[in-house]
Amino acid sequence: MTTAIDYVSRIPNNVNLADDKRLQRALEQWQPGFLRWWQDLGPVGTGDMDVYLRTAVGVDAGGWAHWGYVKMPDYRWGIFLTPHDQDRRIAFGVHKGEPAWQQVPGEHRATLRRLIVTQGDTEPASVEQQRHLGQTCPSLYDLRNLFQVNVEEGRHLWAMVYLLHAYFGRDGREEAEAMLERHSGDPDKPRLLGAFNERTPDWLSFFMFTFFTDRDGKYQLASLAESGFDPLARSCRFMLTEEAHHMFVGETGVGRVIQRACELMREHRTDEVRRFGGIDLATLQKYLNFHFSVSLDLFGQELSTNAANYYTLGLKGRFNEERIDDDHVLEDAAYTVTTAEDGRIVTREAAALTALNERLRDDYIKDCQRGVDRWNKIIEAHGIDVRLALPHRAFHRAIGSLSALRVDPQGRPLSAEEWQRRRYEWLPSPEDEAYVASLMVPVTEPGKFAGWIAPPAKGLDGRPLDFEYVRRGH
Repeated sequence: MTTAIDYVSRIPNNVNLADDKRLQRALEQWQPGFLRWWQDLGPVGTGDMDVYLRTAVGVDAGGWAHWGYVKMPDYRWGIFLTPHDQDRRIAFGVHKGEPAWQQVPGEHRATLRRLIVTQGDTEPASVEQQRHLGQTCPSLYDLRNLFQVNVEEGRHLWAMVYLLHAYFGRDGREEAEAMLERHSGDPDKPRLLGAFNERTPDWLSFFMFTFFTDRDGKYQLASLAESGFDPLARSCRFMLTEEAHHMFVGETGVGRVIQRACELMREHRTDEVRRFGGIDLATLQKYLNFHFSVSLDLFGQELSTNAANYYTLGLKGRFNEERIDDDHVLEDAAYTVTTAEDGRIVTREAAALTALNERLRDDYIKDCQRGVDRWNKIIEAHGIDVRLALPHRAFHRAIGSLSALRVDPQGRPLSAEEWQRRRYEWLPSPEDEAYVASLMVPVTEPGKFAGWIAPPAKGLDGRPLDFEYVRRGH
């Protein structure tokens, strides 16, 4: 294991792949299927594009990436793990204090494989969801960011496929093939998690997705980065390094849409900025409500014996596990959960082990709130007396006990009839979606931006805003 990455090999890696010929051959046999998937279901129309991308050249904290033009079909996807720490110990569960596992314990084989497949399946799914967005980019800056997210999600798939091939034998190879056979939104072979079968038809949805749904990915990866199975933990730690940019794209993207809306409101002294080509704050709130609620479902049931077992067995920890001041076993600990009982929203104490999904969801909600607070500072700076807000956690849920309820964004109960009648007050209506779609006209002149979004504060990698982040036909 090295911190530098071998780009001479057919598959770039820092896991000494050339020393394991059997594994190398297996991954080289999987690679053509991945490339076919990328050609068929990856970003549309990118064959002649040179994109100014960052590419990993190492896995240490400083100077890990190189920036430069890359032809999209020639991007080098590979396998990168953070360095092995021979002194690392399992930090939680019944194996707490034992050396981290370098091989899969036989008794945990099926469970670990399921965790890896579930995480891995999300990575190509988001690429499939976003494949048409490049045709309606609001700027070359944003187009570059989209493609950066796409290629890194493809690399994250490689990270999980490596683990399946290296540690799970024939079953792992079959699971790796299946991840190329399932497709987002496919009625017969959909992706495993609901949010990854939703449409991402426009750039506002993309920005919301990268803020909310990629943030779920941050928390899932951080939990797996605590795993007692060391190769999984090291894979996820490096994935988190790349994931940070995806959330940056989402937060700043939504922030720039908000900024442009506020500029139009001030200029024309009206909330109705659609007349002037902007996206009004009320519509932004609806999109926020949708993407937040769908992303909350990704954390699973409020009370889960599976989550308790993952933790107890040392397979999946909590967010920032080692910073938490408790015994890291949790046999006698309690945690407050929000759940539904007899048609009402209630909070009650539950066993901390079974409430681990809810604890992770609480961490996620706090993180989302910090982002919304930053968006509201943009609105406040323009002197506008409107604030965006996260809806109640029971709003528009499809997973867990809260999914049995119908509530408004403040958590007030609604009848089924009232929900049907009023749901488009809080969620994007067909008319809202049609209006946003009407704005999706490509802007590809360097330094120019669509009228519904403000330019960013600065360019990337020290480049000016009028830098040609994407070139065609060079």
